[in-house]
Amino acid sequence: MEDEKRQSTVKDAHGQKNNQSQLNNNHKIALCGVLIALAMILSYLESLVPIHMAVPGVKLGLANLVTIIALQKLDLKSTVVISVGRIILSNVLFGNMAVLLYSLAGAACSILIMTALKKCRVFGLVGISVAGAVFHNLGQILVAVCVMENVRIFYYMFILLITGTVAGVAIGLLASFLLKNIRI
Repeated sequence: MEDEKRQSTVKDAHGQKNNQSQLNNNHKIALCGVLIALAMILSYLESLVPIHMAVPGVKLGLANLVTIIALQKLDLKSTVVISVGRIILSNVLFGNMAVLLYSLAGAACSILIMTALKKCRVFGLVGISVAGAVFHNLGQILVAVCVMENVRIFYYMFILLITGTVAGVAIGLLASFLLKNIRI
């Protein structure tokens, strides 16, 4: 009789654990959806403010704010889903499908370097953000060189290094502020 009670307790505890695990999974999926929507909104708002620079495509990268926060608070898989989801949906809804490859390459380079720097714990959030911005630009330049078959495009990298650093500092500081003042 006592053995049956113990087994029923294990089943109940196991059932609760599964329910809790499913609840956490559902919460993570919902959170990813909300973060994709937020990133899309930031991306759209940024597209409404034209920045006239000598180099096409220079922007602050407000949507990357969501990626940095996701990288700090969620796992790598969720961060990739949020970033790729935002890029695909934003390009389909607001943008130009021709830039999809550039955006995906930039995001891949950015997430790779930010993940590596986060794991080595040498840089703070602002340093990680700057590296992410610079590598995002590098990924896009590499695609442009391949697509246009012109290595002279690398000349833009100097300007993109400067603008990426400035944008990375701004986004990193904003992400630091938000992470201290919001609960995810």
